[in-house]
Amino acid sequence: APGRLCATAFAGFPDALRVEALALNSPGGTDELARAARLGIGLAECYAAAVEAVLRAALVSRDAVRAIGCHGQTVRHQPQAGYSLQLGNPALLAERTGLTVVSDFRNRDIAAGGQGAPLVPAFHAAFFGHGQGSGRVHRVILNLGGIANITDLPPQGPVGGFDTGPGNVLLDLWATTARGSRCDAGGRLAASGTVREELLARLLEDPYFALPPPKSTGRDRFNPAWLAQFGLDRYPPADVQASLAALTARTVAQAVDAHCPGAAEVSVCGGGVHNPDLMDRLAAAMPGRRICSTAEAGLDPDYVEAFAFAWLAHATLAGRPGNLPAVTGAAGPRILGAIYPA
Repeated sequence: APGRLCATAFAGFPDALRVEALALNSPGGTDELARAARLGIGLAECYAAAVEAVLRAALVSRDAVRAIGCHGQTVRHQPQAGYSLQLGNPALLAERTGLTVVSDFRNRDIAAGGQGAPLVPAFHAAFFGHGQGSGRVHRVILNLGGIANITDLPPQGPVGGFDTGPGNVLLDLWATTARGSRCDAGGRLAASGTVREELLARLLEDPYFALPPPKSTGRDRFNPAWLAQFGLDRYPPADVQASLAALTARTVAQAVDAHCPGAAEVSVCGGGVHNPDLMDRLAAAMPGRRICSTAEAGLDPDYVEAFAFAWLAHATLAGRPGNLPAVTGAAGPRILGAIYPA
């Protein structure tokens, strides 16, 4: 059984750590090795604080916890070059918490010729009931994180999945540029603007959107430099935000239409589920498909990703493969992750 969510805790990154993570995620930075090491240490301290908080919230003793599944913070994702880099210093996390840590989930899949992402479809299939009979609804799980990814869960047949393109990353970048805020809270800026169809058409010309799966992407591609090529200063800020929101909705809808044509329901998780404007745009872009939160399928949308990597850590410790080769493109099933014993 995939398990159940029994307690959660949130530990926000300090502003300095968040700025450092974003800076290190930008190509062309200085002294990257030292900055990466310091960021990994800082992240491990934050993760350790979150672990202590969730143990208290769950009223669970340390002895009852088998391991921490720690994905870490992605700062480079270059599967075509043979690597994906996540920071977090799992050795320090094991030391601080006294618990075994499983981390570095992506690189074994990449070593086997895969994209190393997305890895969550295997968990989605286990938790949301893939393969339980032909009468079950054909569901797509849509994760609206920085990057959007989908998992196709037909009642019968193989699980599919890939990164569709930007989720919140461009929306957050433009909110910072135009308003000095971390995000467009509630989608209010986008909702006040008008989609500029000529701008949207240019955004949609990026070759990534036409690539067939397996495929994955990240901030390495969709970043401030990518935005800068479109001359956005000529448009009102709200119109840019509306156009970027339309880009997310349109690329998700096109991906679902092309690769999940029988889907009746799209269950959404990740930060984007809290953006009413974006959810409305998704519904408008996918008429005839029910758009809802994964909460309706039994799991809080804010914790699907965390739950997935706990599940993947469990698979690692059990000696079970965690990837789906049909999704990532790997040569075959592989046991993922590196284990740092308590």
